[in-house]
Amino acid sequence: SIKMDLLHSNGVLIIQHLQRDYRAYQDLLNFMSHIGDPRNIFSIYFPLWFQLNQVVGTKMIWVAVIGDWFNLIFKWILFGHRPYWWVQETMVYPNQSGPCLEQFPITCETGPGSPSGHAMGSSCVWYVMVTAVLSYTVRWKDKSAVSLHRLTWSFLWSIFWIIQISVCISRVFIATHFPHQVVIGVFAGILVAEAFEHTPAIQTATLGMYIKTNLFLFIFALGFYLVLKLLDIDLLWSVPKAKKWCANPDWINIDTTPFAGLVRNLGALFGLGLGINSEMFITSCRGRNSCKISFRVVCIAASLATLQLYNFVKIPTHTEYLFYILSFCKSAAMPLTVVALVPYCVHSLMRKTEKKLN
Repeated sequence: SIKMDLLHSNGVLIIQHLQRDYRAYQDLLNFMSHIGDPRNIFSIYFPLWFQLNQVVGTKMIWVAVIGDWFNLIFKWILFGHRPYWWVQETMVYPNQSGPCLEQFPITCETGPGSPSGHAMGSSCVWYVMVTAVLSYTVRWKDKSAVSLHRLTWSFLWSIFWIIQISVCISRVFIATHFPHQVVIGVFAGILVAEAFEHTPAIQTATLGMYIKTNLFLFIFALGFYLVLKLLDIDLLWSVPKAKKWCANPDWINIDTTPFAGLVRNLGALFGLGLGINSEMFITSCRGRNSCKISFRVVCIAASLATLQLYNFVKIPTHTEYLFYILSFCKSAAMPLTVVALVPYCVHSLMRKTEKKLN
């Protein structure tokens, strides 16, 4: 406890330093925090990569979902505080003269703080992307190509660490994480992504396998929660703290609660499994048009545009269980749109155009 208090108090000093000396970069740091948002994996990174390389796109969803699931379990085990409420309740500072940390609209996360979900999600998905690109360049054999591979390797991993450090700094700056929490998150994300480099079975998974995986992840998480609740351990202890110490009640979002993230990820995995095992996917993404650059480009553009429309779909939050059900459906619809609906529509349009030309 004393060591953790020391770690937290040192972290608060770092947060104060960032908020004082990096004020001019506030907008950039807030932007980097949004870059690290795990939801971007489903709405931006996945649509881009799936049409370019279905193996990488599929792996990206699996890594994101399993990584976020592990993040939830570790959050429940570690009971990590967040800076914006810790400074209000700790007895470390004498005479109740605790430091004042500025809060922002994206500060008031309601789940436990360790490890950082943003840092973990960002590191795992960028690790998948970097290793995917390097897997192509490593095949080059001649001398000039080997030199180019080394240059590419250095460049991409430099970009990787610049992004991870920026995301970590941004999360610390807004007082939603302590420094050690983001560091743990980055390396945990890398470990999960590396594990999936050696798990080829996900590429041939049937719909039944997707459903079984979803059920296992849900039942394990729910069972873990209920067992500890029977032992009088409340795993949602962080939610009342967030509501109590958030500077603005409007900044509290049910979408940041532990079960909201779980439901969102399970929906995405189910949607991927449904899409990949559908007739629309087989007809379009494995048909003759799938090899055409024009087909892929149109699919990417249409997928990104369509997914942005999902942002305008606001799920009602007045009933918690209804929110979870609709959140699952919305999350499932996103990969299903990218994998099956959009490619099938594009394929049908291209086929009609070819018939007219003939």
